[in-house]
Parts: sequence; structure tokens; C-alpha cells
Amino acid sequence: MHGQRVPRPAVLIDLPHDIDAQVAAALREDAAGGDVTAALVPAGQRVQAMVLARESAVLCGAPWFDRVFHALDPSIRIEWSAAEGERIAAGTVVCHIAGRARAILTGERTALNFLQTLSGTATEARRYVDAVAGTGCTILDTRKTIPGLRLAQKYAVRCGGASNHRLGLHDRVLIKENHIAAAGSIAAAVAAARRLSPGVPVEVEVEDLAEFDAALAAHPEVIMLDEFTPADMRSAVARNHAAGRPVKIEASGSVTLDSIRHVAATGVDYISVGAITKHVRALDLSLRITEAS
Repeated sequence: MHGQRVPRPAVLIDLPHDIDAQVAAALREDAAGGDVTAALVPAGQRVQAMVLARESAVLCGAPWFDRVFHALDPSIRIEWSAAEGERIAAGTVVCHIAGRARAILTGERTALNFLQTLSGTATEARRYVDAVAGTGCTILDTRKTIPGLRLAQKYAVRCGGASNHRLGLHDRVLIKENHIAAAGSIAAAVAAARRLSPGVPVEVEVEDLAEFDAALAAHPEVIMLDEFTPADMRSAVARNHAAGRPVKIEASGSVTLDSIRHVAATGVDYISVGAITKHVRALDLSLRITEAS
């Protein structure tokens, strides 16, 4: 490979346990029946290649990228010049690759799909985190993720500097409008949650200040303000501070990059943003062969 070898940077955050399963599923989609185009290249052909970022971003997804190629050919060498979670500028060569041409050509799109999607997620998360910098407010993701990539996108959110809400339906009780209607009241729903899922955090979603007061009296860990106006958010925060044992307050609903700092300024603890994972735009990356031998 050209240039000085750069050791593979350490991942900043614990990796999901299902990377290999995700990679295997993606390769089955693309290459279970073989690669009839890569077969045009001589079996012994070796190449060197690079991946270029065509726009500024937060890099994320290198472990998936690596495992795609190593699943196809363990002898492929990949040298990274940027770390997970690192901001990169447009025009950055993020890695160099060397190995058998057939395997690199077969794995190119699958590997880039992971790297582009997860970098896009991390970059979007970083935009929201930067927008509330200095306010003390934490940005959360939601369960609005790409099917099959839940843990991968949750990982990317953390690489972008934001935090995770629920990973699934098992790790937090989130009581919404229909749960309250079925249980009969907010107090009854919270009491049932404490009885049936002891030790699991309880969050209640409310739609107005009257419901907020009812939720506050039930003492969940978190109260989510759904589509509250900034004035009502400030009222909820004030009522919470006046309570004997205040809870954490999360704002949610119709939050954009333009409005999020105003929401954070109301004093809420968290803001959850579905767009981070739902409206993700893949990073513009390009893999180019630079030498063949």
C-alpha cells in the first residue's frame, strides 16, 4: 500500500453483538448466488483501492466495512486513516484496501452500504448535538430505525455524540395514550408497571399540563411532553422543580434543527428526535481502485 501504515483506530463505543449476523444477511442479499461480474476478473488479480469521502461527515461503520471484506477474503488488508466518531472533511481518504480483486469487487457495495448509512446516522446525530451545545440538554434517538439495523444505528447515534432511548420494548416501560386508556388512568398504569416490571424504568407520555400533573404525582422516572408548546414546556419544568421529588423531562414531537435549541432552552432534560435514524441520508462515499497487479 502507498504511504505510511496507519493502525486500525480503536472503536470509541462498545460494538453491537449482532454485527456478524448483519453482515452475513447483507452478503446473502448481494452475493448468495455468486458474482457473475467479478468473475470476469482473473482469479489471481490483486488490487489496491481507496475510499474517498465526498462530503464532510462523522465517520461510522468501519467494523461492518472490515467484516464484509474479511468474510469474503480474510487476507484483505484495510488501513484506516480516520477513527470511529471522528469528523472528516470532504475529500478525505478514509481508508486504503489491498487484496484479491474479485473479493474487493464483490464486497464493495455491501461494505459501502454499511459505512454510508451509519456515517449518515452519526452525522445527523452530531448536527442535533451541536445545535444544543452548552444547554445541558441530552439528545436521544427513538425506535424509528431501519429494520434489521436497530443496534447498528443505535451505535452510530452514540458515535455522533447523542444517546439512546429504548433499545426495544423490553428495557423501558413507556406508557402512552392507549396504555393509559386501557389501564384507566396514569396512576393505574404506573402502578401496574411497578408491579409487573420491578426495576425497569417507567416513562409516561403526556399531551397537556393536566396529564403532566397526574404523571408527576405518579412518580415515574421520566415524563415525555408530546407536542407541547415552548410555554407549556417551561410551565412543566417549573412545576417539576416545585415538586418534592422531581423527575426527568423529555420533549418530543415535531422537533427540527431550526427549533431544537429553543426547545432545549425551556429547561427539559432530554429531547428525542426520530429523524436522526428515520430520515437518515447516506454519506457520499466512493471506492476507487488505484493499482492493479
